[in-house]
Amino acid sequence: MARRYALLDVFTDRVLAGNPLAVVLDAEGLTDRQMQAIAGEFNLSETVFVEKTANPVHAGRARIFTPQRELPFAGHPTVGTAVLLGIERAGGSAGSETMIVIEEKIGLVRCGVAVRSGSGGRAIFDLPSLPKPVQAGLRADAIASALGLTASELGFENHAASAFTAGVPFAFVPVRDLKTIAKAAPIGSLWQGAFGGDLLGAFVYCRDATNKSRHFHARMFAPGAGIAEDPATGAAVAALAGVIAKFDQPPGGTHRYVVEQGFEMGRPSVIGLEIDMDGGEPAAVRISGDAVIVGRGTLDI
Repeated sequence: MARRYALLDVFTDRVLAGNPLAVVLDAEGLTDRQMQAIAGEFNLSETVFVEKTANPVHAGRARIFTPQRELPFAGHPTVGTAVLLGIERAGGSAGSETMIVIEEKIGLVRCGVAVRSGSGGRAIFDLPSLPKPVQAGLRADAIASALGLTASELGFENHAASAFTAGVPFAFVPVRDLKTIAKAAPIGSLWQGAFGGDLLGAFVYCRDATNKSRHFHARMFAPGAGIAEDPATGAAVAALAGVIAKFDQPPGGTHRYVVEQGFEMGRPSVIGLEIDMDGGEPAAVRISGDAVIVGRGTLDI
């Protein structure tokens, strides 16, 4: 059976940047084992399989796989899939804006899509699950060793290592500056001891950025999930809202941040984060970003 798929670059408005994504549009009838095998074949950080939904109002049901496991939710697959489905719905016409709902394992995800061309657009979506802390027993000395750093290079201001989830749990590791974050590299033999348990990976971040209009610079390592390094991690930026609320304590109202990632990999990515604060806690969180189609094809499976 010929199954259509598209390759996109996400959290960028130009090809060969951002985070690559494969979206299989005709996933009906594929087994879980086949989906996992196809994700391994593409060997990208995530592959999405879009199935039909019983509710005609919803755009589709999305299954998200890394090369080694299925995820209940992820950011760059959501943005990329929303842009692709928005382009399909608009018939490639530029300038259209639409609201779509994607069914993911975490729940319903509401996405606003602005189609900019027949091959690109921008999406923003509401988090279906607000960030919350995770008990992970993180130790600074173990974290530093597992990242090839020293304990003195961890932390800035009042930020310390923490763990949060907005559907997928991550360790958040603050480091001093861009020079320090550039040196970070996972040490395989020490990784499990520092970031074991249910954590998908480590999101390393600093307040420095390559552009003054951006608020954080980040890298994400998840060797246990088959992701040596991820160019852009929307699910981690979603959970970063909890980190910001804990350490920066922004006042009530809406706060907007821009996170850059993937620069060390030559895949520059820019992720938008909006947090509505109320009573010292995030009341709503949104992720936004661009995506562009790189190519299309079919799978004979």
